[in-house]
Amino acid sequence: MAEKFADQEFVEYVVRSIVGNPDDVRTERTIDERGVLITLYVNPNDMGYVIGRQGQTARSIRTLLKIVGAKSDARVNLKVYEPEGSRRPRREDAAPEASAPVEDIDTSAVDLEI
Repeated sequence: MAEKFADQEFVEYVVRSIVGNPDDVRTERTIDERGVLITLYVNPNDMGYVIGRQGQTARSIRTLLKIVGAKSDARVNLKVYEPEGSRRPRREDAAPEASAPVEDIDTSAVDLEI
């Protein structure tokens, strides 16, 4: 098994604590000229727990991870792996007027008096 670093262990510990399938959590750590990149893999059913409402949970984990990295003078970033086609379609009731093409809007009932 590959050596685990403090930043990698931190991510795994936090994420395992918030997901429903902690055994499916794994990370990969790579280093390049921009710093350390930790790629997080979770069960697709747990993606919402990791991302959080409007991305707040993922943003918080990234913020804490930067602090962990700063202790060892490293620039650490987190990427949450999202399998191809895993994005949910946008809810239709969220903003129907914004998602409808202009040509599909029926304006025949509009009374135009000038």
